[in-house]
Amino acid sequence: MIGVLDSYALLAFFERESGYEKVKSLFSSAVENNHNLLMSSVNYGEVYYIVLREYGAEKAREIEAVIKTLPLDIVDVDINLAREAGAIKAHYRLSYADCFSAALAKMKKAEVITGDKEFECLKDVVKVFWI
Repeated sequence: MIGVLDSYALLAFFERESGYEKVKSLFSSAVENNHNLLMSSVNYGEVYYIVLREYGAEKAREIEAVIKTLPLDIVDVDINLAREAGAIKAHYRLSYADCFSAALAKMKKAEVITGDKEFECLKDVVKVFWI
């Protein structure tokens, strides 16, 4: 399975909230199978700003260092990904950042890994792995 982490899933992992064990298991599986999970750079930025706002700069730097050790590839946004995210945003009630997770999953024929109920509206667009 190719998996695309939404910020919700990565934050649940870091904060050991509901879904933590599932995300931890996905990371373990990624290491075992030598196949990294994906996350768009927009969603990475979302995680960064939330940690920075809620916990400060030192914690944000710590989280960045940990992210670099995870089996996670951060995918930069190009024109194609931006266009796909824009098309999703135009047709569904979803935050703009979430549209990038969905667009990346759609383009990679992957599953969005999330616990964010906003993704329920996309059941006919992308597969969702619920944490």
